[in-house]
Amino acid sequence: MTLQPGGGLLDTDLIRKDFPILDREIHDGKKVVYLDNAATSQKPRQVLDAMNAYYERSNANVHRGVHVLAEEATALYEGARDKVAAFINAPSRDEVIFTKNASESLNLVANMLGWADEPYRVDSDTEIVITEMEHHSNIVPWQLLAQRTGAKLKWFGLTDEGRLDLSNINEVITEKTKIVSFVLVSNILGTVNPVEQIVRRAQEVGALVLIDASQAAPHSVLDVQALEADFVAFTGHKMCGPTGIGVLWGRLELLEDLPPFLGGGEMIETVSMHSSTYAPAPHKFEAGTPPIAEAVGLGAAVDYLSSIGMDKIAAHEHAITEYAVKRLQEIPDLKIIGPVTADDRGAAISFTLGDIHPHDVGQVLDEQGIAVRVGHHCARPVCLRYGIPATTRASFYLYSTPAEVDALVEGLEYVRNFFG
Repeated sequence: MTLQPGGGLLDTDLIRKDFPILDREIHDGKKVVYLDNAATSQKPRQVLDAMNAYYERSNANVHRGVHVLAEEATALYEGARDKVAAFINAPSRDEVIFTKNASESLNLVANMLGWADEPYRVDSDTEIVITEMEHHSNIVPWQLLAQRTGAKLKWFGLTDEGRLDLSNINEVITEKTKIVSFVLVSNILGTVNPVEQIVRRAQEVGALVLIDASQAAPHSVLDVQALEADFVAFTGHKMCGPTGIGVLWGRLELLEDLPPFLGGGEMIETVSMHSSTYAPAPHKFEAGTPPIAEAVGLGAAVDYLSSIGMDKIAAHEHAITEYAVKRLQEIPDLKIIGPVTADDRGAAISFTLGDIHPHDVGQVLDEQGIAVRVGHHCARPVCLRYGIPATTRASFYLYSTPAEVDALVEGLEYVRNFFG
């Protein structure tokens, strides 16, 4: 059984030529089958070349210098902000804050709200709402904030099918709720969450909304205006960009009112020994020397993805995921954890394989050149919810092929035979 070209599939032969690592051979000449894209994506030559060019020709610190190299570096850094703003349809470039990753973006919002004045301040009379399917990066910052302020932390549970249980939405999101923070696409279940229903309820009670789009931004059109959230966080390394660069988008009026989290150079307007005033957003939230080369790389990644088309990437991944779900369900004793159809799900599929521990599955697959993720994927509450120690996760991207899905299935059959 094979998936024929067409039906939304990209020309992966052409695309894969841009990714040198995909030609690598390991374990006695086995070609790498890279199915760990939810952890990090591979980087095209266009991104690598852009970062090398910056270091070779324009390396300098940004904003303060008046010499040529500093001006070039500043133009490249701020140009990347323009590209990201356009990519996510931000109303203003000043709403795009560069961080080192999505985790820092989420922590930034949590700390801003902990230090904010009314009406945004989180304190002992307020509530924070998250979900049981969150990445640890969208759980731990809110636990810390609740411990520090006395706020009550609440969450939506999960159905047996791997979707949010919103049957009690009016009881979970109440007049006391200050912030609702949830993932757009689950990194472990692949679930695409019903944004509109959650946002509407939050707006009814005057709560802010933060969306973790780390598993959405790389794979489909991300329109922050259409989401109607107050903040959106994502990271660069999952969308063909480098590590060390993330994004927090926030509504400008909120960024103007909320206090900074980090202090230092760049984020100030004036400083005396008695007090300081802060620069306007976004620089108010970018203390110190920023990730300049990484921003340049992210800008190049945005150019690369845009040149292919996010709609086309989404269609390709849907076809690959649909094929993968069907093929995986052919394997005896394999159980998908999460939605078992390709509709309303992302391109990450987690599963168990009988009584074989996921770490053993991953190790045997690696010996065949197949790279998957094993563990709880920084989403341990999901594993606890379904009574499993961990899962094996295969995740796809724009360069994934039907042949790689077939290789995974063959590899899993080998795992079953290996362990009897």
